[in-house]
Amino acid sequence: MSSPIPTQLRHIFTTGLAMFSMFFGAGNVVFPLIVGQMAGDQAWVAIIGLLITAVGVPFLGLLAMVLYEGDYHAFFARIGRIPGFLVTLFIMILIGPFGATPRCIAFAYSTLKMYDATLSTVLFSFISCIVIYLATYKKSRITDLLGTVLSPLLVLSLVVIIIKGILCHPTSPHSAFDAAEMFKFGLLEGYNTMDLLGTFFFSGVIIAGLRQIGGEINSDKRLLARYALQASIIGATLLGLVYAGFVLVASYYGSALATVPAEVLLGTIAHMVLGQIGGIFVSLAVVLACLTTALALAAVFAEFLHNQLFFKVVCYRSSLVLTLLTTFIFANLKFTEIVAMLIPILIVIYPVLLVLTIMNILHKLYGVSMVKTPVVLATIASIIWYHVPEVLAHIGVAI
Repeated sequence: MSSPIPTQLRHIFTTGLAMFSMFFGAGNVVFPLIVGQMAGDQAWVAIIGLLITAVGVPFLGLLAMVLYEGDYHAFFARIGRIPGFLVTLFIMILIGPFGATPRCIAFAYSTLKMYDATLSTVLFSFISCIVIYLATYKKSRITDLLGTVLSPLLVLSLVVIIIKGILCHPTSPHSAFDAAEMFKFGLLEGYNTMDLLGTFFFSGVIIAGLRQIGGEINSDKRLLARYALQASIIGATLLGLVYAGFVLVASYYGSALATVPAEVLLGTIAHMVLGQIGGIFVSLAVVLACLTTALALAAVFAEFLHNQLFFKVVCYRSSLVLTLLTTFIFANLKFTEIVAMLIPILIVIYPVLLVLTIMNILHKLYGVSMVKTPVVLATIASIIWYHVPEVLAHIGVAI
């Protein structure tokens, strides 16, 4: 008779892999590469900063959502019903048609443009949105199939780049920045992954995976949180290793990548490390993976519009069309322009959401009821901290 322990371990390990898959998107690879491009011989300091915000913070958010059983309504309602709804809507907009979704399409376009300089942004964005609509206007197994096939291929190809890039590499150039500056750069660049925002809405899949263990876990929230912590260690370790590997590889090739635009860093490094054929293979895998991520995000946002904003008065297909029209407009911006548009928002909102996450964890575990005051103070402090360099620079010019 088989012991229940192997079954528990199997589910925990499977959930850890699912966490890695949920957080690891093709577009996210570019941000560790940007950090490595700048880091030079300060790579390890930059890695620490990146891992805090790109790995640690999202997994902390996941643990909080486990305690709330994946109910983001209850999670955000702690700051008030209306403020909670507005924050939810704002985050949905960021990971939907005004942010992460068009960013995926723009990144896919930039990768393909390396092979065809005449490729039209408008045409590619239009075709991408049509493909997304056809794949998501009704439930289909094609999305799951793409994810199941593409994720392993993409991860395998990226791991090959990391291993070969680390084993055979030039000497890292001397960084133009000191350790403190590179730590801060890595920390802020981690915000661009936007994984904390996605955590609040995709955690239900992870919780469903953990509940398959059965037994007391379905009634004991602390046991559920413990298993989630164990699975998180697996997912966070894998994600951290991939991110750290790409920072290191990019730092080794920092001199050759100095003038390479952010959106083509991955394709360029793939060519350098794997050669032309390998580079083309990785680039195609990245394009398909980006579009797969985009269609998942578009479907989530359209469902949110249909249920939460339009109260099912407007049908799902019409909500999806509206989502894709907005996505199409923003996808015609350059990848770097979309990133630049999101940076100030993410720098301000991330610390606020982190404070809310911590207060909600304390509420569930220790009954701490305070939440609105810390969130308001965090918002004020975050806005002031973002504008301080601007103000100081203005004063310096005036003087």
